Amino acid sequence: MAFIGRKAADCPQHRRYRCAMARKKRYLSATMADGYVKTIGPTAAPFTHFWRIVAHLQNGKTEVFWGHANSLKEAIGKKAATEEAARQRGWTAFEFEVVKLTES
Repeated sequence: MAFIGRKAADCPQHRRYRCAMARKKRYLSATMADGYVKTIGPTAAPFTHFWRIVAHLQNGKTEVFWGHANSLKEAIGKKAATEEAARQRGWTAFEFEVVKLTES
């Protein structure tokens, strides 16, 4: 069935799954402890937290990994995987940070 000329709310798919097309897009910002600001967007995804890993390599260099999560629990869950990655990759040290995203 075509929904040409109708509102997204009339489409059963949009009502049932609340897809991203039906939600307002927004910009999200995370300010890390060292002052670094990361902006994500425009997005309609329900992200609430931003995580960052700064890995210190054996040759003295650093690598940075980052991502966003739908909950604090999901973001903190990345730490266990990070500890395993540090052992596998031979990192000398790493910092794991999680901050709350704010709408900007």
